[in-house]
Amino acid sequence: MTYHAKSDFMRVMIERGYLADCTDYQALDEALVKGVVPAYIGYDATAKSLHVGHLLNIMMLRWLQKTGHKPITLMGGGTTKVGDPSFRSDERPLLTPDQIDENIAGMKQVFAKYLRYGEGATDAIMLNNAEWLDNLNYLEFLRDIGRHFSVNRMLSFESVKSRLDREQSLSFLEFNYMILQAYDFLELNRRYGCLLQMGGSDQWGNIVNGVDLTRRVIDHEVWGLTSPLLTTSDGRKMGKSAGGAMWLNADMLSPYEFWQFWRNTTDADVGRFLKLYTELPVEECDRLGALAGAEINAAKIILANEVTSLCHGPEAAAAAEATAREVFEKGGVGDDLPTLALDAAEIAEGISLAQLFVRSGLSKSGKDAKRLITEGGARVNDIDVTDPGQFYAAGDLAEPLKLTAGKKRHALVVLAQ
Repeated sequence: MTYHAKSDFMRVMIERGYLADCTDYQALDEALVKGVVPAYIGYDATAKSLHVGHLLNIMMLRWLQKTGHKPITLMGGGTTKVGDPSFRSDERPLLTPDQIDENIAGMKQVFAKYLRYGEGATDAIMLNNAEWLDNLNYLEFLRDIGRHFSVNRMLSFESVKSRLDREQSLSFLEFNYMILQAYDFLELNRRYGCLLQMGGSDQWGNIVNGVDLTRRVIDHEVWGLTSPLLTTSDGRKMGKSAGGAMWLNADMLSPYEFWQFWRNTTDADVGRFLKLYTELPVEECDRLGALAGAEINAAKIILANEVTSLCHGPEAAAAAEATAREVFEKGGVGDDLPTLALDAAEIAEGISLAQLFVRSGLSKSGKDAKRLITEGGARVNDIDVTDPGQFYAAGDLAEPLKLTAGKKRHALVVLAQ
C-alpha cells in the first residue's frame, strides 16, 4: 500500500493491515479529514451469535469510532430472508421471521462490547434493513431501482461468476441479493447521511453496486472499503477450528475456549493478529510478533488476554489465563474448563470413553473419537488411554474426570447435582 493517508482512520486501516481495496482512496481520505463520516457494515442474521470471522470488521467499526466517526451496525432482518450467495456453492437455508428476530437479539449482545451507542455525533446506531425492505412495492422497485442494474455486469462479479463457472445453480431469489444490498446503501445515505460501506473483500461487487446506485439515483458521492479475507498461516479460514465456529457470545462458547483459541495461534500469525484484533501500538505488535522460541508463547498469552478482554471483559481473560496455567503448568483441573454434566440415571448402564469425548465436544463423531483414542491422542486425568470402548459408571465420576484431546484441548466430566 503506497497511499499516504491524511486521516487517522485511513492511517490505522493501512498500518494495521485492515485495508484490501477502496473505491477512491483520496476522496474518502479527504472526507474523513473534513468531518464526521457515518459508515456501515451489514450483518445478516444467519446464527444466534457472530463469530471470530466477523471480528475483523467489528474492529474496523471500533477504530472508525475511536478516530472520530460514526459507526452504523446494520442488521439484515430483510436481506436474511433472501440469503447472500457470495462465494457459496449452495443456497442458504431460508429462516422464518421469528428465527431471524431471535438471531438478531443474540448478535446485538456482541456490538455493545465494542462500540458506544447513543445520540451523539460519533455514537454508533443500530438499524435493521427490514425497516425499508419489508414493505417494498415490487413493481415500483423494479421500475425505480432495477433499471439501474445490468445483468451482464452482475454476472461478471466474481461472487456470482465462481458459482456459475462450477455449473452450480443460482436461484433468482439469490440473484436479487446484490440489488437489495445496493439499495441498503442508497437508503442509509438518504435517511442517515451514510457515506461509506465496509465489508470483507468477498463483498466488493455488492459494495460497488451500492456506490453506483447511490450516484445514479440521488447523485450523491459515497465510497466503499474492503478488508482482506483472512486465512491463518497454515491455510485455514479464520475463525474455524476442529470444534466448529468460534462464537463471540459466552453462552455459545465459553470465554476459556475463546481465550484458548487465541492462545493456540500459530507463531507466524501472532504479530499480524495483534495488529488486527488488539489495540496495542503497532510497534509493540511487531516486537511481540518477532519473538521466537519460548518467548513467542508469552506473546500469544498477551494476544489471548487482549482479545478476550475486549470480547468478554478483563475478569474473564484473567480467569481463563489462570485456568490455563493451572491445567498446563500444574496438571490441575481448573475451574473454567468446558464441563459436561451427566445425570446418574442416564449412565446407569455406563458410558464409553469415545462417547464421553463426543458428548464433551472434544470429538466431532464417534469415529473421530475412536481414532483419537486408538492413535494415542487422548488422556483421562493426565493419563494416556487407548481403549475407546472403556466404560465409565456414575461411581467413576465421584471426582471430576479431566479429558484431554491432543496437547491443548480439555474438558471436564462431572455428575449433575
